[in-house]
Amino acid sequence: MSSLRFEHVDKIYENGFKAVSDFNLNINHGEFVVFVGPSGCGKSTMMRIISGLERLTKGNLFFDDKIVNDKTPRQRGIAMVFQSYALYPHLDVYENMAFGLSLEGFDEDFIEKRVHEIADVLDMRRLLLRRPRELSGGQNQRVAVGRALIRHPNVFLMDEPLSNLDAKNRVTMRSEIIDIHRKVNATTIYVTHDQTEAMTMADKIVVMRDGKIQQVGIPKQLYFHPDNKFVAGFLGEPPMNFVPCIVQNSKLKIEGVQDCVDCPPKFAPLLARFEGKSVTMGFRPESVVYDSDIANSLDVHSSSSISRQGIKLECKIQVSEILGDAINVYVFLGKNAAVLKSLPTKNFVPDQNLKFFVPQDCIYFFETDGDEKTVRV
Repeated sequence: MSSLRFEHVDKIYENGFKAVSDFNLNINHGEFVVFVGPSGCGKSTMMRIISGLERLTKGNLFFDDKIVNDKTPRQRGIAMVFQSYALYPHLDVYENMAFGLSLEGFDEDFIEKRVHEIADVLDMRRLLLRRPRELSGGQNQRVAVGRALIRHPNVFLMDEPLSNLDAKNRVTMRSEIIDIHRKVNATTIYVTHDQTEAMTMADKIVVMRDGKIQQVGIPKQLYFHPDNKFVAGFLGEPPMNFVPCIVQNSKLKIEGVQDCVDCPPKFAPLLARFEGKSVTMGFRPESVVYDSDIANSLDVHSSSSISRQGIKLECKIQVSEILGDAINVYVFLGKNAAVLKSLPTKNFVPDQNLKFFVPQDCIYFFETDGDEKTVRV
């Protein structure tokens, strides 16, 4: 396995489109790193640059402190898994996994030993004589992973490998890929647009937008301490709610809400800084506490009581959806749409007003211009 280092990497295509801009990143030996972002953000371009299928325009890419800009994919020791599996339909599982080693001239005894080693890791021994058409989507994906692992790659690349699977198989394969990674300990770079995959699988997440890195960190860091509004809104399902506000007399004026919203003393320096200016308030759907819960909790003087410090808001219920273990409640906060989460024991009636409370430690503020950076309190 290898470590990787990117130094000021750019990729500009012949038509002048800049797919990647000033990309700087360190990936350590054995890390599972997920590149995540919307379509067109540059994550697949970076995958092709790493593999050697695409030449970078500017900067340097290092494998174990050695520049590999001009190295071929074979010289880099790369193995890739694609979303399409790319298996040979006329070959059985054994032959698909053995194909690459056969091309490289390894003898049959070595190939057989290696195929069975990987088949044991992936729990595929019983499938070795079957052809791809006789397998499920998840089983075909495991064959594709096995074929990549069989060559002892320095770097293991996975480009949207679960996108062709149904929801149940995606969940199963996520855990299987993590288990495989722990067993083989290969440096793994995984590309996806699915933030759930990123949050559940990564040692480290790289959030990209318009060819630039927005933030790098462990999942909890990015979720609870986003650097900007884009990262805050991209991670989380449902996503964070954003409410445009104007600061007036150290209070928040929300469009469509008659009265200004009082804020706890913690936010006084921030409000003074933005007096008379716009700012975006953010809070996650699961962070809200409902009016009845506030009343019940504030009567109990214990460490588990809900803090009195926060922001009280009122909204109008539009519709609710039951998910089994939770309810998503779609509301209008003034003229702004928002989503709240609740336990399934509560009842929400459309067009009724609903009061709720957001604790101060669950409230975020973002600038409204430029990169919309998080305003640290």
